[in-house]
Amino acid sequence: MTTETMTTAEYVQHHLNHLTLNLKTMSLGDAGFWTLNLDTFLVSLFTGLLIIAVLRFAAVRATAGVPGRLQSFVEIILNFVDKSVRDSYHGKSKLIAPLALTIFLWVFMMNFMDLLPVDLLPRALAPLGFPHFKSVPTADPNMTFAMSITVFCLIVFYNFTVKGWHLGREFLTKPFGAYLFPLNVIFRLVEEFVKPLSLALRLFGNMFAGELVFILIALLPWWAQWLPGGIWAIFHILIITIQAFIFMMLTIVYLSMAHDKH
Repeated sequence: MTTETMTTAEYVQHHLNHLTLNLKTMSLGDAGFWTLNLDTFLVSLFTGLLIIAVLRFAAVRATAGVPGRLQSFVEIILNFVDKSVRDSYHGKSKLIAPLALTIFLWVFMMNFMDLLPVDLLPRALAPLGFPHFKSVPTADPNMTFAMSITVFCLIVFYNFTVKGWHLGREFLTKPFGAYLFPLNVIFRLVEEFVKPLSLALRLFGNMFAGELVFILIALLPWWAQWLPGGIWAIFHILIITIQAFIFMMLTIVYLSMAHDKH
């Protein structure tokens, strides 16, 4: 069935389905738990390698004299991320600044894929036998939760390595004092587990909603798509940048909290 012969509901559903890989048989198809969203994996891998290649190219061609346009652009991003880390992070780990830079650029590039025409990649890959293809990895909760769980693991790691035995005292005595330690433990557990949820669901919700709006705009006649599509694309550029910034800043703040002792 081609997109021209689909109903509105079928068209929307078609673009919301992932290209899935059955990990048991290593063939296309859904296998329940043992299913890999292949489009999310491929696009996230492509954007990550693209970032590495561009930064490597800029580093090799960097000069001490008058910088070129690419070097100036990279330096602006590096200074922006470095200032954000210095303002929000009070520990001494050398991992935080590279991690913040990686998160900001990677999330931004994955979000930026939402600006591609919704039918571009599905139609281009259809001759290869791919029935579906979603081009926005951050509109997949599997991707956003994978990133947020990774950050959560770092939070737990720094809580134990930096605070040591003091972490147990925090769990039992903050914020209501030692006599109410059951409430303290409950509040602390809720606070910790909300962190990966907030990171993952905020990014996923915004990008999924943006993707759905572009799909609905694509249902309009071609001559009626330009104005609403252009306005939404300009607005969406702000959204994808802000979401990348928020994910980066929350990561920095959460890791800074893991270093702070009450």
